[in-house]
Amino acid sequence: MAAKAAWACRAWQLPLRAGPPRRGPAAVGGFWSGAAAPRRPFSNDKVLVELEESTGVAVMKLKSPPVNSLSLDLLTEFSISLEKLENDKACRGVILTSAVPRIFSAGLDILEMHGKSKEHYAEFWKAVQEMWLKLYDSSLVTVAAINGSSPAGGCLLALSCDYRIMAENPKYSIGLNETQLGIVAPFWFKDAMVSTIGHRAAERSLQLGLLYPAPDALEIGLVDKLVPEEEMQSVATQVMAQWLAAPDHARQITKSMMRKAAVEHLRKHRDSDIQNFVSFVSRDSIQKSLQMYVEMLKQKKA
Repeated sequence: MAAKAAWACRAWQLPLRAGPPRRGPAAVGGFWSGAAAPRRPFSNDKVLVELEESTGVAVMKLKSPPVNSLSLDLLTEFSISLEKLENDKACRGVILTSAVPRIFSAGLDILEMHGKSKEHYAEFWKAVQEMWLKLYDSSLVTVAAINGSSPAGGCLLALSCDYRIMAENPKYSIGLNETQLGIVAPFWFKDAMVSTIGHRAAERSLQLGLLYPAPDALEIGLVDKLVPEEEMQSVATQVMAQWLAAPDHARQITKSMMRKAAVEHLRKHRDSDIQNFVSFVSRDSIQKSLQMYVEMLKQKKA
């Protein structure tokens, strides 16, 4: 697994691609509907991917029940899958969603940060970094179809996408709530949050570890649109069609320009960020806090 993770964690930069001819909303609209069209599925244990070549749109579904925790295995598979799509000239956009009911992703797997060696913590954090760099800096159009709750690292996944649609269900929440677990969100989590909702709202959210119910998330701009859960698929394809209507090269250059500072910030300080994470999570106080959380989860399962 270490070799697999190391392969997926290579930092690299993809060239901009012109892609196939642009298509309008009618061409993309049937993507999720089961309409007859050439599809190329591939999947790993925890990530299911299906690319419809006629539209250039892929769907990536997280399928690691019960809550799509971002384990080292899932992160590795995610990065590999996204890399395959980046290298596929037939792919122009990705819709990211969950195959697990009522949860988008519960965030980073606590078990990867508790009771392990420092070497494991470093490998895990490098995989988290790589996931964000690949998704946030992707040349593809990325739409998050948030069909369940999305705290912490799950929120980061959504923040990394170009557009966020969330199911209109007040029971679903989203936010970077790391401080509630005694953990500090790193600077690149903060950068993504600030660029989405602004400095003051992000400062309050991060300090208090707030989780926003879907209506509140829309109000502060954490998500772009709320829709009934049964309409998530059709709205996601409509939004994707709107983004794909723009010429690829112009959109890609603009996206890179808008996100370059945050990406370069992490690339420049990647090693020190790993060292800081390992040092922080290895503290006795943090391990005790995580142990308490693990015990609480065990009690809930029981």
